[in-house]
Amino acid sequence: MIGTLSDEFEVNVSAREAWALYGTLQFTYICVPDLFDKVDVLKGDGGPGTILQPFTKPGTGALFYTYEDEISKVDDENMVKEVRAHKGGYLSLGFNSYGVRFEVIKKSKNSCITKVTVHYDVKEGFISNTSHVSIEPFTALVKYSNNHLINNHKK
Repeated sequence: MIGTLSDEFEVNVSAREAWALYGTLQFTYICVPDLFDKVDVLKGDGGPGTILQPFTKPGTGALFYTYEDEISKVDDENMVKEVRAHKGGYLSLGFNSYGVRFEVIKKSKNSCITKVTVHYDVKEGFISNTSHVSIEPFTALVKYSNNHLINNHKK
């Protein structure tokens, strides 16, 4: 079974300013104090092939304490970043694949849309585990990042 969840938010900064955050590892690190105990970079420099191991804070409602994700795409021209499950996490619940796509879409000179899409493919015998799929952790990450952008906006 294949599924997707998506949400988007307008932020009053330029698309390039937003991408300067979303397109880098800083995107993950600004959320560390509130959402994660830490995020280890196991391999890479933030580009495709980078392996991240986040450790979620207790009490955040996260389904998994730790897992590994791989940054599979960073497209600076189209302002798209894709991250997919690499080890553990949803893969341990019978998913063939689980990934997240972040996009920054120019709206005007000083405004853009930040869009997040969760996509997954679950094995036939594990379809009930799709009830654990939620876009909420990623919308929280996007909202947190957008607030960071607004509070640190280059005026």
